[in-house]
Amino acid sequence: MPAFKAPAPGFSVRFSPFHEQRLLAAASQHFGLVGNGHLLVLDLSAAAAAAAGPGGAPTPAPLFAFPTSDALFDCAWSESHESLCAAASGDGSVRLFDIALPPAQNPVRLLREHAREVHGLDWNPVRRDAFLSASWDDTLKLWSPERPASVRTFRGHEYCVYAAAWSARHPDVFASASGDRTARVWDVREPAPTLVIPAHDHEVLSLDWDKYDPSILATGSVDKSIRVWDVRAPRAPMAQLAGHGYAVKRVKFSPHRQGMLMSCSYDMTVCMWDYRKEDALLARYGHHTEFVAGIDMSVLVEGLLASTGWDEMIYVWPFGSDPRAM
Repeated sequence: MPAFKAPAPGFSVRFSPFHEQRLLAAASQHFGLVGNGHLLVLDLSAAAAAAAGPGGAPTPAPLFAFPTSDALFDCAWSESHESLCAAASGDGSVRLFDIALPPAQNPVRLLREHAREVHGLDWNPVRRDAFLSASWDDTLKLWSPERPASVRTFRGHEYCVYAAAWSARHPDVFASASGDRTARVWDVREPAPTLVIPAHDHEVLSLDWDKYDPSILATGSVDKSIRVWDVRAPRAPMAQLAGHGYAVKRVKFSPHRQGMLMSCSYDMTVCMWDYRKEDALLARYGHHTEFVAGIDMSVLVEGLLASTGWDEMIYVWPFGSDPRAM
């Protein structure tokens, strides 16, 4: 499977929900501290063909490459429009891009409301007409791509909000992860969080909902652990996954296999788990040579994984194979 060299350290990678051979990635110069960002759309089939050519030709240029004046920390595909995507920027903005249009006509919308860096994005997979942004200004915002201003701001966290994740089953429910060491569950119809989970003893960097059980939520933390929660009985985690050597940057549940989740860490590894098993660790991948910051699992191709990291590499591989095998 193909590997790509990004123009800067990678922060996020997302498979398209419409095209099984299309991948979205966000990268930022100087590890996101200063400098430009890059939003990339990659064609996996063209890259695989190039790698299989005589001598293993270099991977082709991205289908779409858009430089930004500030760092990009996350990206997300629209769930309703195959060419629309969003990027989370270090200048506090959310940028919407239409990759069917030339770069000169992008971004198609620039949303400036957050007071600090936007660190996380998630598009509603059920309703498909809205997305969330999570910011270091301690808030989350609900957006519609058709509107120039946010629909609502969610307040309650006491420190940076690093990530948001919509429920895969309930169109109005989402969860958020924060440096205040909590995970919070929200309903957009309610004025405040419906549940506050003191999830870890250190900052919570990421979370995701089980795609098969709408009550199950996984959190990843600076404390190096992943905890799995049943939000109906949140006083203690139902599982704790230990194995990473440094902070867990992202967690992601499988869209195809119940109980399976993927994680990445500043220990430069990607892990696959089944939280229901006593020996929960299914696989550990050490293909990156720097912090791993972004992961995803394809909805359209079962078992297809992707990762990106500060080594400026983007890998795509089937579960059970070597990510470095071209």
